[in-house]
Amino acid sequence: MRHKIHIVPIIILVIILGALLFASTYTLKDIEIVGCNLASEDQVREAIKDETIMSNTLLLYLKNKFGKIEDIPFVSKMDIEFVSKHKVRVEVYEKSVAGCLEYMESYVFFDKDGIVMETAKDRKEGVPYIKGLTIKSWQLGEKLPIENKKKFDMILNITQLLEKYELDIQGIEFTADSEIILRKDNIEIELGDGSNLAVQLMNLGSILDAEGLEGKTGVLYMKDYSLENPIASFKVK
Repeated sequence: MRHKIHIVPIIILVIILGALLFASTYTLKDIEIVGCNLASEDQVREAIKDETIMSNTLLLYLKNKFGKIEDIPFVSKMDIEFVSKHKVRVEVYEKSVAGCLEYMESYVFFDKDGIVMETAKDRKEGVPYIKGLTIKSWQLGEKLPIENKKKFDMILNITQLLEKYELDIQGIEFTADSEIILRKDNIEIELGDGSNLAVQLMNLGSILDAEGLEGKTGVLYMKDYSLENPIASFKVK
């Protein structure tokens, strides 16, 4: 009986050592990343490497199951899929960005509610650039402190409508007369004072398609477009 008592700890130790030896063969060598449009693949890759314990694929996978990697610009969450002993596949889910403003040689990105999400030195493709609004300060996670509340509310309304109708707009501008101009590729879209925004943006996609404006340069006049007057005209520049 005494011999059996001494053997048990040895068996347990052998099992533990065997498990550790087996786990040590799971060395992370390859990280496949999908879903990055705004986020940087390099930043995601580096964040994953920093979170990986002893470069172990198995430990990374288990850690992701019980927690998450945070503080990566423009990333809401990530799913890490175990592919092989040496490879994981990372699917990135990005935050929904409504637009950006320029501030001291950087760009401040905000969501549909005007909350500051991130800042970056470079503009991101697919995020509307707002011209005609200025900010003197900002704080991450807080609403942008825009002095002209009417204009800012208008911007939020526009960005929400752009998302709703899946419109690819690169820029939003307020003129000196507080009229709204959207920019899509080489086309300026004049919307007037914004009193008919909902109707204008609901129909903008079909107007662009119907007029065959892709690749053209000019101005699409929609200042007077409304339910009662559904007329738009295009002038080539």
